[in-house]
Parts: sequence; structure tokens; C-alpha cells
Amino acid sequence: MPLPRPPGAAPRAGPRPCWLREEGGAIVLALHVQPGAKRTEAAGDAWGALKIRLAAPPVDGKANAELVRFLADAFDVPQRHVTIVRGETSRQKSVRIDAPAARPDREWSAADPAA
Repeated sequence: MPLPRPPGAAPRAGPRPCWLREEGGAIVLALHVQPGAKRTEAAGDAWGALKIRLAAPPVDGKANAELVRFLADAFDVPQRHVTIVRGETSRQKSVRIDAPAARPDREWSAADPAA
């Protein structure tokens, strides 16, 4: 049986999802992107990546623009702080978010039964 935490102690951190990596003041997300969805939302774990549904078609960079907009809003940063590091033309992407003010990734991993 685990020992109880002292009053006022921070909750124990659970295991970090495999799609999240922290680098200094930035985070890097491994994403599986699904363009053409009804709405833009985080949709849990998919093959070791965070699945993001995008309400934008995969043409003329519209899906990438929607992805950057969604992540900038979610992490409360300007869009210039969101960079697609790898996978510009692929559904599998790595995205870097510099100096995130909010951390919705913690909620996304807590809601994910695989995490």
C-alpha cells in the first residue's frame, strides 16, 4: 500500500505519454493528424502519437494552418511559437511549441486510457 502524501504536497506525476517530449522551455509533440474531420480536436492516442482531428482539407496547406492555429490556441501561445519540425506533407508530424503558457497536453493524456 502506498504511503499517503503530506497535506499540501503536489500530486504525483503519472507516466509521461510517449507522444510528449520536453526540451527546456519547449515541448515536442508526436502527432497523427486526421484532416477533413467534422471539428478540430485532440482525440487520444493513436499508434504512439497524439491524434488530432482537423476540420480542414489536406490541400494547399490548409490542414497545417489549422493545426498550427489549434495548437497555438490550446497552448496559449502566438502562432509563431508553433513549428512543424517534421512531416509537413505527412499525417505523422512532430510539432514544437515554444514557451507554452497553458498545458492542455496534461488533460489530453489524463483522458487517454492508454496513457
